Amino acid sequence: MASRRQGVADRYHDRILRTLREVRHALAYVLNNARRHGVRLAQEIDWFTSGGWFDGWREKLTNRVASELARPVARARNWLLNVGWRRHGLIGHQEVPG
Repeated sequence: MASRRQGVADRYHDRILRTLREVRHALAYVLNNARRHGVRLAQEIDWFTSGGWFDGWREKLTNRVASELARPVARARNWLLNVGWRRHGLIGHQEVPG
């Protein structure tokens, strides 16, 4: 029964992201994780993520529900997360991470 009741520590992996590419891959993974697992979304992004507030999409969002809601996440405060990762390209709505 213990294997069915995993805690966050069993599924959580943390490490410091040091390169532009690592940061971009992490963002793509978090924002498009549903696609990684084969989920077909009816809309361009998964609205269960912070994707509606993300300004690094390659394509323009057609549904801006996020603009009507309070921002659930803090703005990035460092260069890597604000600007640096973009040197490897913006993230596409249909991109399947790692």
